[in-house]
Amino acid sequence: MAEAHLDPVFQIQRVYLKDVSLEQPNSPEILLNQEQPGVDIQLGVDAKPVADGLFEIIVTATVHTQIADKTVFLVEAKQAGIFEIRNVQTDQLGAILGIACPQIVYPYLRSNVADIIQRGGFPPVHMAEINFQAMYEQQQAEAAAAASAAPQIIV
Repeated sequence: MAEAHLDPVFQIQRVYLKDVSLEQPNSPEILLNQEQPGVDIQLGVDAKPVADGLFEIIVTATVHTQIADKTVFLVEAKQAGIFEIRNVQTDQLGAILGIACPQIVYPYLRSNVADIIQRGGFPPVHMAEINFQAMYEQQQAEAAAAASAAPQIIV
């Protein structure tokens, strides 16, 4: 008897702000400085299963602005989504978790980061669009290079 064909399932269950913080450790003195601060933005993506067929995807942003060696502000934010993903081939799951899901979550993160910065009394920092496919492929290449560079023990 042939196995029944099951259609792939990909559904957003929920998108939510998991964590956000704004720090202004050198206020109010630093606010009087008229220099343009340097801006450093770091992004990360994490995926983990939470139940059978359900995955939490977390896109993290850290926005750090400095004048000289003093922090103007630091924002750390985690935007998450819960996705139902079923009946997909194992080799496709990584790409779905690393590309498709972050592409859905990221616009919410961008908006929340710009909003919290503006509410902190600063002009909003608009984070650029991200090519999650290129980011995923780079991570895969780095992981493959690290695996091939690791010493192998033959017993």
